Amino acid sequence: MATGTEHVPVLLQPALDELAIAAGDIAVDGTYGRGGHSRALLERLGPHGRLVVVDQDPEAIAHARAHLGDDLRVTIWPGSFAELGRMARETGCLGRVRALLLDLGVSSPQLDTPERGFSFREDGPLDMRMDPTKGDSAASWLARANEADITRVIKDYGEERHARRIARSIIMARAEAPLERTAQLAAIVARAAGPSPADRHPATRTFQAIRIHVNNELGALDQALTQAVEILAPGGRMAVISFHSLEDRRVKQFIRRQSSPPPASRRLPVAPDFTPQLKSVGGLIRPTAAEEAANPRARSACLRVAEKLEVGT
Repeated sequence: MATGTEHVPVLLQPALDELAIAAGDIAVDGTYGRGGHSRALLERLGPHGRLVVVDQDPEAIAHARAHLGDDLRVTIWPGSFAELGRMARETGCLGRVRALLLDLGVSSPQLDTPERGFSFREDGPLDMRMDPTKGDSAASWLARANEADITRVIKDYGEERHARRIARSIIMARAEAPLERTAQLAAIVARAAGPSPADRHPATRTFQAIRIHVNNELGALDQALTQAVEILAPGGRMAVISFHSLEDRRVKQFIRRQSSPPPASRRLPVAPDFTPQLKSVGGLIRPTAAEEAANPRARSACLRVAEKLEVGT
């Protein structure tokens, strides 16, 4: 059961402003969570607008049905944002979306519910799946992964400099007893990693890395970005809020690839044809000091916005 911590949408006002929503538009909230962004989107869409809410977490979908299910403007689509194209075809909004919002990472309710296994703050089953009905849990993956794979995940996705030492400790610990609880893993990582900055638990990077791997979060993001171009109407905008440097880098590079021709190469005497699909809208947007003070989870948030170009522009 959740602890009752209120979910506070991050970078809400900047995202709404940059999406430039008009009354009557079609919008997609690709990461419903607990509906903070969705409710704000609906206010701007007016009585004749339409909102499609997407989430792979069954608890989020249940929340959407309970709170927005009676709103005729809202279509609730259970699934991953990695399937935006299928969603758009099934809901009849392919190429018609004027505003797409993706708020990456885990939501506050997911973090604050020990039974989901995302956090080391309270003991719970070592799960970490966004959709607990699909795929392997963190415990299942750690039970069979070899040391090299665990090291790679922790190093690449957590940017943890003690990745090899932590992986070796996990292998040794699981030989003595199955790793099934978040407290178990947190203790193992803390002993292996040693002291960390006062404002960060030693297991933070490792938990983050395993969660990203278990949910294929970076792969899903790559798929979502590609399909976003397909579902947007010309002039439509997408706003992506990320909380991890690997995510933000992917978003930045994707927008650049879709808006600028590849750099010239001496091996290619004739530059390949290039038709831009997107243009970047503004630069990187970060939370204000006031928002960070009011909501500590906003500290690492990054917002990037892009607009789909008209054909031939």
